[in-house]
Amino acid sequence: MTRAAAIDCGTNSIRLLIADITTPADGGPVTVTDVVREMRIVRLGQGVDATGRFAEEALERTFAACDDYAALIREHAPDAVRFVATSASRDAANREEFFAGIRARFGVEAEVISGLEEAELSFLGATVGVQAAADPSPAGPFLVMDLGGGSTELVTGDATAGAALSGAHSMNIGCVRLTERHLHSDPPTDAEVAATIADIDAAYDAARADVDIAGVRTVIGVAGTITTVTAAMLGLDDYVPAAIHAAWLPAEELAATCRELLHMTREKRAGLPFMHPGRVDVIGSGALIFSRLIERITADAGTNPEIYASETDILDGIAIGLASRTNRSAGTAATRTATDS
Repeated sequence: MTRAAAIDCGTNSIRLLIADITTPADGGPVTVTDVVREMRIVRLGQGVDATGRFAEEALERTFAACDDYAALIREHAPDAVRFVATSASRDAANREEFFAGIRARFGVEAEVISGLEEAELSFLGATVGVQAAADPSPAGPFLVMDLGGGSTELVTGDATAGAALSGAHSMNIGCVRLTERHLHSDPPTDAEVAATIADIDAAYDAARADVDIAGVRTVIGVAGTITTVTAAMLGLDDYVPAAIHAAWLPAEELAATCRELLHMTREKRAGLPFMHPGRVDVIGSGALIFSRLIERITADAGTNPEIYASETDILDGIAIGLASRTNRSAGTAATRTATDS
């Protein structure tokens, strides 16, 4: 067992996971046992597009959250720590101020990872998490869909932890982007919905060059849009992660739920007990993206894939990958010590 601390710092939020990762020597399934799981809205990306710099108040919010996270890490004494940062951290003119602040608080460098590594970590976190929680455990090949505000990633691969991906593609369609582009009415008009579907289809058609859908047996959806749609489908009285994680989503029921969310007024969405206020105006677009992509994927897979929601994602992937790296380093050190003696 390895205790790992993973920090994922995005444009809007910063998240911490301290977890005990067990990797059986016989090649059995990896297990992740949460010790601490935290999320704070810090909006590190506030104004970066306009100014090219991190705003001082955004850095202050981020560093305040980091101070709390560093205290939790000291308290729970993980074997290793990894901090993964948003791509904006690479481009901001005052990025060194951010990097120095992270270094001072955690004793590690903030890493801005590639799109491929991000896909690999998201795939790892989602597949390991759902395989451990679902009964029966779903079968691969898998497709992981990460539906965000500005983009949606499709990643395919086998279910085995550490297996190479077979394909990955990032589409410039997300719940915020397509709401701002098309869905201006409340509720949206048929013409607005049609224009949104046209964008979704064009993005998916381009993704097919990188992602082979044929033969996919399980689709796992991650991120807030998909988990919120799941809460709606389950009829929850509150947002309950334990009920949402690894929930099986029958395709017809999922499609009906997505249609209902799309055509609700914003006032009615705001009254749903599980709805985060920040999702009220964009969940219709997100639901449309989710349902349309599932429709296209099901048609192309030829397998009627099972669909699951996941509360585990890139954060869990960071922790699992860190534990694997730590174990390899410890094994190498032990070998060297034995040889030297």
